Amino acid sequence: MPTNEEMARHLLACYDTIYRALGESAPTLTNDAYVVRTYEMGRAFGELALEMREFTGAVEVPSVGVLDAVLRHAVAYDDSGAMVQYAMAMVVGPRLLVTLVDARTTMTSDETLLALFNHGSQVVVAEVIATGEVAKNQAPIDDPSWQAAAFDLATTMDMAGHAESLGLSR
Repeated sequence: MPTNEEMARHLLACYDTIYRALGESAPTLTNDAYVVRTYEMGRAFGELALEMREFTGAVEVPSVGVLDAVLRHAVAYDDSGAMVQYAMAMVVGPRLLVTLVDARTTMTSDETLLALFNHGSQVVVAEVIATGEVAKNQAPIDDPSWQAAAFDLATTMDMAGHAESLGLSR
């Protein structure tokens, strides 16, 4: 089981990876609503990264490879931004929430860190909801190949997570 410090650094790495991937991707997207949502979401995760960086004192953190790959693949597959929004709302967000729940319930008695974990959870939920609000006003995607690619994002995350739990990747 990771220590409080290890979990804080892991979450910092996740937040920072999301911030960078979304920030770099947003200007390349073609759907204006998704451009704005991607910038807003990136900013929210950047703020979480700053909070966690202040707590940990970490200056540099490594990118979370699978997280970066999933987000960048989503952008490369669909330059409208719909796929990266899907990735954040349906693939990354829920898995990040599970990590935050685990961190809150099993890892810490440090009130400051607990507050950071709680705030992180609130931000993830708010971003998923905001993404849903934007998506409901966009044209539906009724393309089986798009849906298969979306499914592949989840598979990629799950396989990497399984491999990491077995100590096969970092």
